[in-house]
Amino acid sequence: MVPPFDDEDVIAGQGTAGLEIAEQAKAIGAAPDAVLVCTGGCGLLSGIALGLSETLPGTPVHSVEPAGFDDYARSLAAGERLANARMGGSICDALLPEMPGEKTFAIARRLCGEGVVVSDEDAADAVRFAFFELKLVVEPGGAVALAALLSGAFDGRGRTVVATLSGGNVDAATFAQLIGSS
Repeated sequence: MVPPFDDEDVIAGQGTAGLEIAEQAKAIGAAPDAVLVCTGGCGLLSGIALGLSETLPGTPVHSVEPAGFDDYARSLAAGERLANARMGGSICDALLPEMPGEKTFAIARRLCGEGVVVSDEDAADAVRFAFFELKLVVEPGGAVALAALLSGAFDGRGRTVVATLSGGNVDAATFAQLIGSS
């Protein structure tokens, strides 16, 4: 049994996304001022933070989570792992762990900046934006980093900001409802 996020191999695998961010930024002559990462269990966040710590040291990396399920934002602020009060009730169902993993939190605590929190409505708006403007199908949890920028929860004005988009695992009926509403 391989844990979905609190495992060295999973974290290392997710770290390749950080290496790709650095490689693509260098290819276009850009230096990210910040990287926003959709965060559930934190395998992706901690992996990207580790990858960037080696390739673009000093680049701020921030977790982005749905409101009410912001265990990483709260844990990073408190300096200790804190649990979510509930395990369901968000459209961002891919980002609802009970609490930060031990290994992933140790990495995030050392390498990440403060967390960012967005509403389900912000996530739905980002799903619509990704579909209509970027021509991408993204699940709500995979759109929260984009939601942070679009909603202003993270102020990216005048800055070079990388927002991860992760996952297209959304059923057709839910996706149709999300892109059909405004």
